[in-house]
Amino acid sequence: MGAPRSPFALGTSLLCCLLAVVLAQRVKVQDEVTGYVGQEVTLPCNFINTSPDIKVSQVTWLKETGTRKQSVAVYHPDHGPSYPTEKGTGHIRFRAPSLQDAALVIGPLRMSDEGIYTCEFATYPLGNEDGVTRLTILAKPKNYAEALEVKAGNAEVAVAACISANGKPAAQVTWQSGLNGNFTTSEVTNANGTVTVTSRYVMVPTKEVNNQRIFCHIEQKTLAQPVSIPVTLSILYPPEVAILGYDDNWYLSREEAVLTCSATGNPPPTNISWTMSSGPLPRTVAIQGDKLVVRNVDASVNTTFTCHVINKVGRVSAEQTVFVREKPNTEGAGTTGGIIGGLIAAIVALAVVATGILICRQQQRNRMEREQEDLEGPPAYKPPPPVPMAEEREPVPNTPEADSIPLKTPYFEPSATDDLFGGVITMSRMEDAPRYHELPTMEEREATGPAAPSLEDSYLDQVNPIYDALAFAATDEEADVAALATDKAFIMSRAMYV
Repeated sequence: MGAPRSPFALGTSLLCCLLAVVLAQRVKVQDEVTGYVGQEVTLPCNFINTSPDIKVSQVTWLKETGTRKQSVAVYHPDHGPSYPTEKGTGHIRFRAPSLQDAALVIGPLRMSDEGIYTCEFATYPLGNEDGVTRLTILAKPKNYAEALEVKAGNAEVAVAACISANGKPAAQVTWQSGLNGNFTTSEVTNANGTVTVTSRYVMVPTKEVNNQRIFCHIEQKTLAQPVSIPVTLSILYPPEVAILGYDDNWYLSREEAVLTCSATGNPPPTNISWTMSSGPLPRTVAIQGDKLVVRNVDASVNTTFTCHVINKVGRVSAEQTVFVREKPNTEGAGTTGGIIGGLIAAIVALAVVATGILICRQQQRNRMEREQEDLEGPPAYKPPPPVPMAEEREPVPNTPEADSIPLKTPYFEPSATDDLFGGVITMSRMEDAPRYHELPTMEEREATGPAAPSLEDSYLDQVNPIYDALAFAATDEEADVAALATDKAFIMSRAMYV
């Protein structure tokens, strides 16, 4: 071990360190500056002069290139600014040339501008004072995605690609999809320091996933928010063909019989043609795009028609055999009519059932309302006034001649002393009988004594005075009827007066 230092030596060393720190703080710079390709960036640099004795004569910007430093900008008060590496281009310049503010502007930025820059002031008597800044360049990538046309098959292949090109730093690429697939990602560093990221979506291509959409999701430091790019898959497959329009009812002299060639595929079919197994198409047959039109059916179309469809992937055909009848086929029509009739009958039956249900419910509702009204009391409604019947007549006023008509003699049944079964009631005996208003009153009968039963019966059987006014004199016919009753007495029931 060496000899211990004296206190004076320790103090000197400490003073030198503090002086170095003070001197280092004279040049103010940023440790790191970030810029973006295509934009401008400013590298700040200021000299803080703490003593009037310190004189600044020149400022210089140096860039590290490999193992050496290269001057990129110089300012001298007498000679002005100078840019050794960028003469006359303006790519590098001082913001405001002076010996105190030496801020350097670079732009538009290139990836080659990235590196370590040193701002150096030449002073007297201190010598050179400097500060170091690291310039980092970020590159915003160009992002795009596309579908890869592949044929339908059973092996996994890449069906879509997503690329984030020339970015710095490298982008992160993922996929969002509801399909049964996965993806692979690769990176390539370009000569200028940027990175290109390529991601491919891999799955088994089938025609069912054609036109399905998946999304490429990209994140990168220069992007304000993640980017999502939709991709519509394109799976190539040969045409699928079907012939439509044959109704098994082609008969002689039928007009406008049409067959349609329905074809799908990816890419869409570009060529559709028709042929006939028995030879060339007759004159009665016309081709209109995907339709074969028979203007007038005859025996020449009693054959097999073939539709040929071609697209980029392959060629596919479909056949339709036609049977020409002598007369129209009514079985199919009858079947169709039966079906339609059955449907109509079912609808009518449903309507009848629904109507019956509604009627039953209405009757039940009315019955419940009547029962409720019976429980609550008399009905709240007022019945309509009675209507006079057609047989009713207005009373006829009495005329003077009617007042002179003699009243009918009241009729009395024979008393107990009369011969009820052997005698004959005559008009004289009826005239001799007392009238209703001439009968004795109750007080008179009580004064004279108990009345005989025959008198009581006679009193009860008296004619009401109301009928006296309706009595008329006996006619000749009535007299003849009375004369005929010689064997048995004529008795009139009390019910006739009720």
